[in-house]
This record gives sequence, structure tokens and C-alpha cells, in this order.
Amino acid sequence: MSGSEPTTLMGQVTTTSPRGRNREYYGYPIRIAEQIALCDGTAFSARVALDTIPNIRKAKAAIKKAFEVQLNGLGTGFVEILSTCPTNWNMSPEEAHERVRNEMMPVFPLGVYKDVTEE
Repeated sequence: MSGSEPTTLMGQVTTTSPRGRNREYYGYPIRIAEQIALCDGTAFSARVALDTIPNIRKAKAAIKKAFEVQLNGLGTGFVEILSTCPTNWNMSPEEAHERVRNEMMPVFPLGVYKDVTEE
């Protein structure tokens, strides 16, 4: 049997969960940014999205910060990115952006989960 991607939503049909993600077989989606933030050695962990111009700017800043903490020897930098897949989702690009906002963001909230430079 095939597996399910960590960020596949409950009931979502994908190539790795062709009957839809179900809790009993695949478990719940995994909030990676929150998990990485708990790990020793993590200096920066965030989740961003590419659905709007302001969020794309925030994503760019988060990616830059993740590289900076690593280059400065502070620890691991990690950025989880919510992005669209209109082709596989059989949606227009705008519909896919709506899906990210309305379905993914409530399950995977955007934000910085750890930043040692602000502690």
C-alpha cells in the first residue's frame, strides 16, 4: 500500500493516498515547523505560504533568516512552505491559492515557531 505525505489534509485525495487521507490508516497531518522547533540545535523554524504577494515577501524573509542563522553558526534554520499544485489538484491557479488559504492554513498556521535571535 502507498503512504501519505505529511501535509496531506484529512480526506484529501493524492497520488499517495488515492482513497483520501484517513486517520486510521495514514494518521493525522504532521505540523513539521512546530516539530522542528522542538529539536535541540534548531535556531529558526517557520511556516510560510506563497498565496499572496505579502506572504511571498514574508517567505523570502524567512528563507533569508534561515540561511543567516546557519551561516552565523547559531543552529539549524528551517522553513516549511505552503504552496499550490494546481495541475495535480485540477484547479485554476486562483482556486489553488484559495485552497491554501481556506483549507491548508487553518490546519498549518503560518508563523515563526522558533527564533533564537529574538529570545
